[in-house]
Amino acid sequence: MFKLALGALVSLLLALGSSGAIAKSDAGGVAAPKKHGVKRIKMVLRRPGIRIAPADSRERVVKRVVTVRGKRHVQYQRVTNVALPPALTVGDLAGLNLTRDPLDLKSSVALVLDQSNSEVLFEKNSNVSLPIASITKMMTGLVVVEARQDMDELLTVTEDDVDRHKFSSSRLKVGSELTRSNMLHIALMSSENRAASALGRNYPGGLPAFVDAMNAKARQLGMGDTHYVDSSGLSKQNVASARDLAKLAMAAFHHPLLRQFSTDPKAMIEASGQLMQYGNTNHLVANPSWEIGLQKTGFINEAGRCLLMQTVIEGRAVIMVFLDSKGKQSRTADAGRMRKWLEALRPAGLTLPGG
Repeated sequence: MFKLALGALVSLLLALGSSGAIAKSDAGGVAAPKKHGVKRIKMVLRRPGIRIAPADSRERVVKRVVTVRGKRHVQYQRVTNVALPPALTVGDLAGLNLTRDPLDLKSSVALVLDQSNSEVLFEKNSNVSLPIASITKMMTGLVVVEARQDMDELLTVTEDDVDRHKFSSSRLKVGSELTRSNMLHIALMSSENRAASALGRNYPGGLPAFVDAMNAKARQLGMGDTHYVDSSGLSKQNVASARDLAKLAMAAFHHPLLRQFSTDPKAMIEASGQLMQYGNTNHLVANPSWEIGLQKTGFINEAGRCLLMQTVIEGRAVIMVFLDSKGKQSRTADAGRMRKWLEALRPAGLTLPGG
């Protein structure tokens, strides 16, 4: 009985003594206790009337099973999550985040055009060329549809389509077979990177020829601040200004397939004989209060959150561009702020510093 009681006491003291040891751990790493026992154990007694402060909200409790003198013991330890500072975007490094505007937008760059006559209704740093992330895929789609390639042709995902740059995830496994139409669909709707890569790779001449075609189309549209190096937008070297992207949106809007694929809220896609459900990266397309005819989102650390969109507000068709937005939902929130501003019929043609 004495041994059982002593063993229980040692287990309790181990649990109490280890609770503070985790504060020194970094990124979840915890040093394992020595297998041959603990030399010194500090007992902590709770005195009557003393209130224990609640744990910091950045902490979490983890369960560990350790072996001491051949016996297994359960320990509950508190781990402090180290908050990392947000990564600086290219726009931040250029100081664009310091530009203020009357709508308090969270985007460093904004542009709204009247689609019918290209009148500028609102602009903020609209001539600055920045990384555009997956908005790149709208040009990818434009090149694909204008090349008039067979949309029913089966394309295969290969190792060449795996992201070795950002290590982004994908539901498309190497070896998956999809039609070119389905590849384009999920590239625009769900921003599927491997699909965008496969589209470029299966262009006559391969991906280098496809990128050349993207840049040639940009020059044709007068997008002088634009340059592409891949078909997915994973590279920070894919850059454009908001004014250039408005020109891209107007050109893409003429293609019904790009309008449909980019604005579908969700779709069932067949890949290698199996059905997979994909959703839209822009939740506004499923909101009945919005009338959206074309859209594309984008995000990499260097670009921040980005949004390109055609919509109708108070009977007026407009093109909206938001780049380098701060916060996961900030780009769509900025679209909402812009919509309220337009609905209130505030003076048009507002130009801001840097615009």
